[in-house]
Formats: sequence, structure tokens, C-alpha cells
Amino acid sequence: MDTICNNYIGGDPVSAKAAQFTPVYNPSRGEVIAQAPDSDARTVDQAVQVAKQAFPAWADTPAVERARVMFRFAHLLEERFDELARMVTREHGKTHEEANGDVRRGIEMVELACHAPTMLMGQTLDNVARGIDGRVERHPLGVCVGITPFNFPAMVPLWMFPIAIACGNTFILKPSPKVPLTPMRMAELLTEAGLPKGVFNVVHGGSETVDALLTHPDVAAISFVGSTKVAKHIYETGAAHGKRVQAAGGAKNYMLVMPDADLDAATSQIIGAAFGCSGQRCMAGSVAVAVGKAGDPLVESLDAAARKMRVGPTDNGGAPNTVDMGPVIDPMARDRVRGYIDVGLNEGAKLATDGRGALLTESSEGFFVGPTIFDHVAPQMRIASDEIFGPVLSVMRVDDLHEAIDRANQSPYGNGAVIFTRDGGAARTFARHVNCGMIGVNVGVPAPMAVFPFAGWNQSFFGDLHIQGAEGFHFYTHNKVILSRWNDPGKRVLGW
Repeated sequence: MDTICNNYIGGDPVSAKAAQFTPVYNPSRGEVIAQAPDSDARTVDQAVQVAKQAFPAWADTPAVERARVMFRFAHLLEERFDELARMVTREHGKTHEEANGDVRRGIEMVELACHAPTMLMGQTLDNVARGIDGRVERHPLGVCVGITPFNFPAMVPLWMFPIAIACGNTFILKPSPKVPLTPMRMAELLTEAGLPKGVFNVVHGGSETVDALLTHPDVAAISFVGSTKVAKHIYETGAAHGKRVQAAGGAKNYMLVMPDADLDAATSQIIGAAFGCSGQRCMAGSVAVAVGKAGDPLVESLDAAARKMRVGPTDNGGAPNTVDMGPVIDPMARDRVRGYIDVGLNEGAKLATDGRGALLTESSEGFFVGPTIFDHVAPQMRIASDEIFGPVLSVMRVDDLHEAIDRANQSPYGNGAVIFTRDGGAARTFARHVNCGMIGVNVGVPAPMAVFPFAGWNQSFFGDLHIQGAEGFHFYTHNKVILSRWNDPGKRVLGW
């Protein structure tokens, strides 16, 4: 019998009363391993009220004590590291190395949250006016919500709730119904770390659950990661209901290869960027732009490397280095990616590497599409403009660097862009003029570490304050300015 996932409200698992459920697959085998409930508005209100009741006491808890909970949580994540990584692999299909990276990058966000006492320090200015002292304090917002995608079951939720909680907020996580198991395990570890009941809650569900959270009057802030279409809906709906919103959307990330680039290094980086996590990440490098004479050697090198990739099931007990690429998340994703390969062929692109018939390392009924490379892709083609979210790489060819930058800037998105070159001038020109928020110079996936903001631009981000880094702390707090006069109480100066 499939496991029915509980919600997690008030520090305890709560049986979900739902009419509909979403199947949770082991994508490596094509087997349903659990069912995630579609929680209704009543369940959402129950979670919000519990979080609202827990907020005053948690907000009054000294920042140092809140940080101690994060320290204990980080320790538990390290102790359960292998368990969590195996869970990520089982419900998502990541390889051993990818699952470890998912958990590790998440732990780095918890480590950043441990710095809350320093990050939450305010500002003071003595004698800002005659006899008046000024200070700025940072205060938590209240009940915050995180809505997360399937592609990083550990890392993306950990982008949000550790900082939010360390700032003194209470939190409701609505994870993707495709990967509910890892977030539920992290909720249990937070309780084990000593987090008071009600401070962190998990509610499963789909669009009805999301809309109930977006419109609930007691929710103060919304964090979201997902597709651009949904990110825009989250931002517009949440803002219309008075919420503070940060909504990270999709992307189409360009990778420029200059004629002077180290071809072997560029090939390795591009293969990892395009096909790592089976292409299911918003920082995936999905378009390679070959500049000048780089075209033919690049495509030949990429094709040879892609054909060597081992594709197959990843649920092998955590044994490393047995496969290079696992499945996509579910049968709908597999069929969508295959459909885009058909689209590329119909649009006239040259199929250099066809992943539809990839040979697997072992027999499986899982959801597999192998590495796929299109050459001679034109800007107007859908495979060049749409976020496919799968292991499909489009190669364009241009004459010079400025044409390559223009191609990249035609995209409505703005997450990442990369250049491979030995020329510092070319790298500087590219970094200054490409229109996106995260730049890689000889770095295939320029996803920033925890201390920097995840700085998407354009249609890749809706809001003002980004996820991660100092901006994360600013998002989850608001400022209070206090002016004090303690001498000459009867004397007014300049109207004060």
C-alpha cells in the first residue's frame, strides 16, 4: 500500500482529509511510493492559526536562542546526511553526487541562518539631531509561507525557512506534491532540534492550497520558486492581498564559447550544466552559443561526451559513480521533453545527439530521456526560447561576441549566463553587457553560494528582495526607526 503523506502542523503529523491525492513516484523505477494530499482551505487555515499563535513567543525569543536551534538543526542534518540524500534520490531520481549536493547546499543555508544575531543587528546614530538619538531595529513579519518546486527537495525549502525562522517568524512550507518526503523528514528534525511547536508547519497540496495561502489575511510574506507563469501569478495575487512576495521563476540560460576557449574544460562544464539533474533546474545551461570557428569542434566534442554518459536508475543504495544521469521526475515530464525533441526536428534544427533511445545501465520502467543535442538552432525556434526543463541542449552559431550577447539578451528571462574564454577583455565585455543576474566566467553553473543573493532578473524573478544572502534576512524582516530624546524635554529643535 502507498504511504499517505501527513501534513505537519503544530509539531506533530496531522492526517490529511483530502478528496484528491498526487502520486509520488520513484522515477528510477516508475513505481508509486506515496500519495500527497491536496489540502483544502480549512486545513490551510488550521496551519495558519497555529503559526499565528506561535509567533509572539517565538518573536520574543532572543536571537541567540533562535540561532542555537539552527545550530542543532544543522548538526542533525549532518548526522542524517546520507539518509536525506537517499530520500532525495528515491523521490526525485538524482544521482548520488547530485543528491549529496542538494543536501549540502541546503545545509549551507542553515549555517547562514546561524549568523542571525549578527545579520539582524540594527543601526544607531547618536545625536542625529540636537538632543535626539536615532536607531533602526529589525523585526520579524509574522506568518511566512514557502512554496517550493520538485527539482531540489532539500535545498530550495532550506533557502527559505531557516532564515525566516531565525529572524523570528513562523513558517508554513507547501512543498511540491511530487517530492513531499524529504521536507517532512526535515520538519521532524527541526522539532528534534528543539524548535517550539507551531513555529514550522508543512501543508501539502496543489493550486487550491496555494491560492488559500496567497489570500489568507494572516499570512505576511510569500516565497516561491518555480515556473515563470506560476511565479507571476504568485507575485500578483500575493501582492494584491498585501503580502510581501519574492517569486523566482524559470530561465533559458546561455553559454557562450569563444574560439580561444579551452575546449575540453568548456565541454565538461557544458555537459554538466545541460544534463546535470537531467536538465531539471532553473540554472541549467540550455543554449550553447558557438562564436566564430568554435562551432564544429564544440559540437563534435559535446556529442562525444554526451554519448559516453551513463544513463539509468539511481536508486542503487547510494553507491556513487554508477550512473551519470538519472530519470526525469514523472511520465508527464518525460513525454513533454520527448515532445520538444519532435518540435526541434519539425522546426529544422539538426539533431546531433538523440536521447530518446538512450541505452540504460539496467532495465527499468523509469522515466528516462537521454542527453539530447540540437545543432544549428535559430533564435525563433521554440527549443531556443522555451524552458524545456529536461536534458536538451540547443547549439547556436554566431560570428562574434557582440552577436552572441545580443542573442542572449533576446531571451525574456534573466537568471544565468556563462562565457568560456581565455580573453579577459571578452569576459569583461560579456559580464557588463549580458542582461541577467548571475554570470559565470569559465563556470558552467553560476549558482551563488548561500552568502550571495540568487539574483534572477527580468522574467526570472518577481519582487524586490532575492532569496539567499543578506537580501534573505531583509526580506523576512521590516525596519522600525526609533528617535529618543532624554535631555531638555521641553526644548524643541527644528520642529522635533
